[in-house]
Amino acid sequence: MIHPADSSRRLIDSFGRVHNNLRISVTDRCNIRCFYCMPAENVEFMPKEHLLSFEEIERVVRIGTTLGIDRVRLTGGEPLVRRGLHVLVRKLAAMPGIVDIGLTTNGILLEEQARELRDAGLRRLNISLDALDPEIFRKVTRRDGYERVLAGIEAARSVGFSPIKLNAVSVRGLTESQIVPFGQLARDTDTVVRFIEFMPLDADSQWQRDKVLFANEIVATLEEAFGPLRPIDGGNTSVSNAVLPVLGNSAHAPAQDFEFADGKGRIGLIASVSQPFCASCNRFRITADGRLRNCLFSNDETDIKHLLRDQGDDEAIAQAMLDSIAAKKEGHEINTARFIQPDRPMYSIGG
Repeated sequence: MIHPADSSRRLIDSFGRVHNNLRISVTDRCNIRCFYCMPAENVEFMPKEHLLSFEEIERVVRIGTTLGIDRVRLTGGEPLVRRGLHVLVRKLAAMPGIVDIGLTTNGILLEEQARELRDAGLRRLNISLDALDPEIFRKVTRRDGYERVLAGIEAARSVGFSPIKLNAVSVRGLTESQIVPFGQLARDTDTVVRFIEFMPLDADSQWQRDKVLFANEIVATLEEAFGPLRPIDGGNTSVSNAVLPVLGNSAHAPAQDFEFADGKGRIGLIASVSQPFCASCNRFRITADGRLRNCLFSNDETDIKHLLRDQGDDEAIAQAMLDSIAAKKEGHEINTARFIQPDRPMYSIGG
């Protein structure tokens, strides 16, 4: 047994980055087939017995809290297809040391589960929605379900989730027309829209840089519709202040958040390709089959499932986490000739 609050044992890499944010994939299964994440058909999912149980996940998080983990996000695949997810949320919400639990979902099953998730202790919700046009939604997801996502968003709002964040992947030649409608949605509701640059994590390995709709282009479109944007650091006085930076935005957050000057609406930009945030990264991942990944784009993994299932003690699992973080590279290198696309697509890694 290891004991909590040992400040000398923290998840710190060789570049001094402290890691306190663990993203946990609870399944690789999903009920849609977004092209930037999964194949359209004939997906080979992990056998269910390969997935970590809720008890195993709870143990990993408990050990992680002794190393400084205090924030957890549940992902997939689509996490809401994992039966009884609210049970895991309740366990984690009651765990000493955990101060924040988030969930990323496509929203299709959210209408049925929003209440029990909220009652279990979930407070932060990100919903993936790449288009407000049903036809473009189907082009991205290769499935129906747009109306169910909208119903899920309304159900989440009705039970008290606020603000709700929408994650919209931006792809050149496909989603340009959605930027202004999303901006208007942010102005009209309590929804925070976060535009995410298309990343090289697709199952078919068809990603190309010229398909990335860059953050600066999204800004230009929003400026044309709603007025000039002010950078979040507020340092460029030559830029109009139609949008003011949101106070308290975490230095470790992947998104640069902005607020419109008239107080109506917030947006975010996640520029993983054009403006990587690797220097301030504080997160790592565990896949649904129990492998630690110190970077979303890493090709190195640490198998801790065998420790969980072969009588490995808590200290061995803690050391595996420490070693994984210690080996983390300076950055993902997407913008260099050294970049190698991960051999596991997004749905298999965990979003």
